[in-house]
Amino acid sequence: MKRDELGDLVAFLIVAEERSFTRAAAQLGTSQSSLSHTVRRLEERMGVRLLLRTTRNVAPTEAGEQLVETLRPAFNDIRSRIDALSALRQKPAGTIRITSSRHASETILMPVVKRLLAEYPDINIEISNEPKLIDLVAERYDAGVRLGEQVEKDMIAVRIGPEMRMVVAGSPAYFEKHPKPQTPHDLTQHTCINLRLPTLGGLYAWEFEKDGRPLNVRVEGQFICNDVPMIIDAAVSGLGLTCLPDDHLEKFIAEGKLVKVLEDWCPPFPGYHLFYPSRRQASPAFALLVDALRYRG
Repeated sequence: MKRDELGDLVAFLIVAEERSFTRAAAQLGTSQSSLSHTVRRLEERMGVRLLLRTTRNVAPTEAGEQLVETLRPAFNDIRSRIDALSALRQKPAGTIRITSSRHASETILMPVVKRLLAEYPDINIEISNEPKLIDLVAERYDAGVRLGEQVEKDMIAVRIGPEMRMVVAGSPAYFEKHPKPQTPHDLTQHTCINLRLPTLGGLYAWEFEKDGRPLNVRVEGQFICNDVPMIIDAAVSGLGLTCLPDDHLEKFIAEGKLVKVLEDWCPPFPGYHLFYPSRRQASPAFALLVDALRYRG
């Protein structure tokens, strides 16, 4: 069947149901004369009269009634299937791939993911914990989670966590043997635990700021590691001072296993953000995840 033949059948069905060329033309967004021409063309092609026209009324002939009975269930089925597709398009479904750090996944992503997966069985979420930054487009990720200062400017960034601070801390046993540092410069006299950065492999330079003046300090010590939990364990064991984001250490500080120092040199900085390409078309599932993760504290 050609495209214009299908259009002619639709036009006839609407005229027959409305029993009016005027109302049918308004519904189809065309003129009465054009619609009348369409029906005549259909009648000529089928070789049978389909509509009886009077000055006051339009009614299907017997052949027209048979055609209506044939077309109506078919087009109703098409409408219902299109409506079902529209509903499916609005239903949260599909797979969302996210690259993140392990700590952000454990503390921020997973509580939300557990709830969404329980409430929306058609959503699938894949989380890949990577210590280094990933090219979302090249690696085909939908979004990433990183600290706000690590997000590229051409990305849309949504804050999903509170501000953070770097914390310098050591165990009570360590401070029984060493005086607490009063300024970052004093760290050169202390044993410190270095963090090996995953991206380029260098050592993290401890970052400080006071009165708007930044200060980076290269520290030294016997232990170097690229794993945060192991660094915390080493600090709790008294092997030296550590410098990590506050949310890694707050539990150990609250339990008295670590003691904070240099607090006035550690201003807040942007916490975790969900970021994704600005050109990304947001699916209902992705929009739902973004809204659920958005920080409102």
